[in-house]
Amino acid sequence: MITNKKLDLKIINGNVLLTTATGELKELKTDLGITNGIISSIGELKTTESEKTFEASGLHILPGLIDTQVHFREPGLTHKEDLESGTKAAVLGGITAVFDMPNTNPSTTTRELFNEKVNLIKNRAWCDVGFYIGGCAENANQLAELEQMNGCCGVKIFMGSSTGSLLVDDDIKLDLILKNGIKRIAAHCEDEARIKERKSIAIEGKSVRYHHIWRDEETALIATQKLIHYAKKNKRPVHVLHVSTAQEMEFLAAYKNWATVEVLPQHLTLSTPECYERLGNFAQQNPPLRNAGHVAALWKALSKGVVDIIGSDHAPHTIEEKKREYPSSPSGMPGVQTLVPIMLNHIHEEKLTLKHFVQLTSVNPSKIFNIKGRGFINIGAPATLTVVDLKAEKRIENSWIASRSAWTPYDGMKVTGWVTSTIIRGQIIMQDDTLIKDKQGQLLEFEARSS
Repeated sequence: MITNKKLDLKIINGNVLLTTATGELKELKTDLGITNGIISSIGELKTTESEKTFEASGLHILPGLIDTQVHFREPGLTHKEDLESGTKAAVLGGITAVFDMPNTNPSTTTRELFNEKVNLIKNRAWCDVGFYIGGCAENANQLAELEQMNGCCGVKIFMGSSTGSLLVDDDIKLDLILKNGIKRIAAHCEDEARIKERKSIAIEGKSVRYHHIWRDEETALIATQKLIHYAKKNKRPVHVLHVSTAQEMEFLAAYKNWATVEVLPQHLTLSTPECYERLGNFAQQNPPLRNAGHVAALWKALSKGVVDIIGSDHAPHTIEEKKREYPSSPSGMPGVQTLVPIMLNHIHEEKLTLKHFVQLTSVNPSKIFNIKGRGFINIGAPATLTVVDLKAEKRIENSWIASRSAWTPYDGMKVTGWVTSTIIRGQIIMQDDTLIKDKQGQLLEFEARSS
């Protein structure tokens, strides 16, 4: 499409991933015209006037990438992270929107606490944000109403690895929560009873090398099977977070009508025992990193379409906290800033294609969670874009990390593939690892979902 109207921004000579009429992604070398934050034209724009021109030769223009699992720790735990620092890390890593988790202090389980978090992003968020409401026994009967709050992406439950009211560790609680509401339930699947029963393995071992033995494959599988049982019983869609085992993937492949599946870059990249020998407690997370056989099984599930989404599970802790004696050391690692370069490196290694990656980090999150105006590049769509150089060779270093935690498990890793720019509603927020525009983040909007 050619336009004679002066544009706010034109992006020329880029390899653009467009969405076809059938919903598939198509790569086309073309130009994009942007007016008032909206894509107003697609096609030859070399002679069209524009306030600003972005030369994208050799670069790929993707529909803005989304990280559907982050823990930005605000309120209550802001010495680790907050919404400002977390969203800054996101845009530096090419992420244009995030879903923030409810395990803050206090936990996000009421309308008042949810709205407090919404207010906290005003003039502070670098990228767009949606929030989970935490599901628990105390609010189960209100969840159908709470999940409809503006900016709510869904309900999050912890079947293990949590404390206080957020821990959903028995069948009655789980059944009650899944009965109330229609939005997708996102679940951390580890069986709390088995975690408690086997904790002596970690206490007596006194080494992070026992972490994946303590919280073994069966711990994850029991909880995942229980979740699917109650999802079917209540006809409620669920999203199984950070699946880490071959057994879960084999099981979930038969239940795609009820469950969508997430996998993390770290579970696709790091494996035992090497990760514990090299990183020590900095490799500790829940569910744990596992051996090369499980890593291979995750890649196989991804290639076969069992995996729907890649999220980071960005869960920062300070260096001092991670150095505590195991098992008193906290589980979790930062990841929102490294998700894209780690996966671009896997694309370079031909483990997946760029189109598949965009499906997992933009198209599918938008469809699964009904995000308004995201997941595609078309005329009339918001100009929220991630620009990448598939050939750039870089080294990930702690000094690049914007998270308050100030570290990454990938420190020193060489990668091929890097984010060159993050664009939100036509505004270039980040270019060449530098923030060049002030914060533009807003609350995500979600389409209504019928039961």
